[in-house]
Amino acid sequence: MKYCIIVPDGMADYPQPKFTGRTPLEIARTPNMDRLAKEGEMGLAQIIPKGFSPGSDVANLSLLGYDPAKYYTGRAPLEAVNLGITLGKGDWAFRCNLITADEDTLADFSAGHISQKEANILIALVNEKLGTKDIQFFPGVSYRNIMVHRGGYAFKLKTTPPHDIQGQPMSKHLPRGEGAKLLCDLMEASRALLDTHDINEVRRDLGQNPANMIWLWGEGQAPQLPKFKERFGVTGAAISAVDLVKGIATCLGWENIAVPGATGYLDTDYAAKGRYAIEALKTHDLVFVHIEAPDEAAHEGEPEKKVRAIEHVDREIIGPVADALRAGGEFRLMVLPDHFTPIQKRTHSPEPVPFVMAGTGVAAKSGLAFTEANAAKTGVLISEGHRLMERFLRGV
Repeated sequence: MKYCIIVPDGMADYPQPKFTGRTPLEIARTPNMDRLAKEGEMGLAQIIPKGFSPGSDVANLSLLGYDPAKYYTGRAPLEAVNLGITLGKGDWAFRCNLITADEDTLADFSAGHISQKEANILIALVNEKLGTKDIQFFPGVSYRNIMVHRGGYAFKLKTTPPHDIQGQPMSKHLPRGEGAKLLCDLMEASRALLDTHDINEVRRDLGQNPANMIWLWGEGQAPQLPKFKERFGVTGAAISAVDLVKGIATCLGWENIAVPGATGYLDTDYAAKGRYAIEALKTHDLVFVHIEAPDEAAHEGEPEKKVRAIEHVDREIIGPVADALRAGGEFRLMVLPDHFTPIQKRTHSPEPVPFVMAGTGVAAKSGLAFTEANAAKTGVLISEGHRLMERFLRGV
């Protein structure tokens, strides 16, 4: 049996006035998702447990079968794993965004999706000037970077994801709690260091948002996740462009498959992801394909871009992968977003997400197109999202 899970990040959404009350998923041309839904089981899954923030860290752990209440230790430690950063006992990892600050406003959580080359230079400077024997800064992907504190400090913090507060006053959302002053001092010092850097002067001249400050959040300590094969008896591989998903995959004992042209943004090479997924299924029991683009479009408040991203996923990934699986023997394929990312909010929300699974042993046939509303109509609700994986692997 071959298994594939395809996750268009943040695909689920609310009805849009611009689309006469329909969601981007309802507007998008998705014949492959619709075929799966008509042939298989469709429903809703509460991926985000009650009491947890609807981040992709919690969401992806949950949909991969790991109860966040038991296994979640923070977002940054999972990303650190993929970067090869070892966290010892007492060490803390923090996500370190390069952002655009405009006076007291967090104007852009990604600094205009700053290039890798520019980000590497700026993070290296931050590490040189603000790093110490206990504090180190590590480059990640574009604006997504990591800070590690190795001083054994007992942080007890409340931090805020910058994509949740774009366009809002930073002063209202600064870190709070034990250790907050250290983070706030580093963030403020970074602004003095980066604001007039040559890279940012050039970016302003080109009409691009400067990366003139760091924002620290997503703190946590080293995760302890049992291997996926030990829990479920199948091998796995992941295809993703973001450190978070790749870090989780590493913790699970999966292979991370690098795909040329995969960017973690709207310009990602969707077709390449589809081709590499088909190839990976030849040597792995389960392949997990994560696509960040719908989420990025929603964070930017761009409904048309979200529709196009969904259509690319359907045409260039889901279609070819489904055809290859059907031609190859016994299989199961599941498609679902990890969380809602409503364009109106430009951030994540915790509602149950629509899912569809089809293939060998999946007897239910919804007969409906794949949409948020149709998934709700089926009456199927997986109230504990981390149990969806068992349902997928063992059959309905």
